[in-house]
Amino acid sequence: MTWRISLFAGLAERLGARGLTLSWEEAGLTVGEIKAMLAEQYPEHAELLGVCFMARNQAYAHDETFVHHDDELALLPPVSGGVNERQERESSLHNKHIRHVITSDPIDAGRVLSSVYHPDHGAAVAFVGTTREWTAGKRTVTLEYEAYAPMAEAALAEIGDEIAARWPGTLCAISHRTGTVGIGEISVVIAVSSAHRADSYEASRYAIERLKQKVPIWKKEIYEDGTEWKGHQLGPWNPLAPLNGLEGDKG
Repeated sequence: MTWRISLFAGLAERLGARGLTLSWEEAGLTVGEIKAMLAEQYPEHAELLGVCFMARNQAYAHDETFVHHDDELALLPPVSGGVNERQERESSLHNKHIRHVITSDPIDAGRVLSSVYHPDHGAAVAFVGTTREWTAGKRTVTLEYEAYAPMAEAALAEIGDEIAARWPGTLCAISHRTGTVGIGEISVVIAVSSAHRADSYEASRYAIERLKQKVPIWKKEIYEDGTEWKGHQLGPWNPLAPLNGLEGDKG
């Protein structure tokens, strides 16, 4: 049987390919079995493979999940994070105005913010993430972002749904860059509006932490003296973990 598995970010770089085409006898395997077989085939990368998650048809899959060789499969290394500075769906009327976008184009923060304005809301906030030049005495020249775009946009929409469930009536829009993002340029904008400012602040913080936890986006730091793929730095990456460990969770 022919198995095809897409690879991203540091994992693709390590294995020297954007995807694997494998001939295995089995028509179906568990995710854990696939990872074990890959670790045996690529022993020098076994540690990284062990912390990756499999996506089946653009949804995260547990190691116990049974997948078929005809499924759309992707192996995802830990998602992008930042420096460790801290250790029911909205109505269709509202949802049609909300955009969750992965884009290679520059992001207009004002435009993203305006997409969540609502006549019943008295507060709107925007979190704008930019590329900083210096971190712990090390100079960054530029950043390169990569995403599993269709799955990433779906994950962003899920974050919007979670926010609507926890803070009823709150609207959220998220745009994230891919490609090269220079010093001072915008990599992500999270816009939130609500009737009162407290909900907007809490929901905005929730959104960025949740984005780091589950959205398949990776960041490559280009330094003066080398490069490094950055992953999630708030603990072991587990996009399927319960939400109650996140600040701002009202569930």
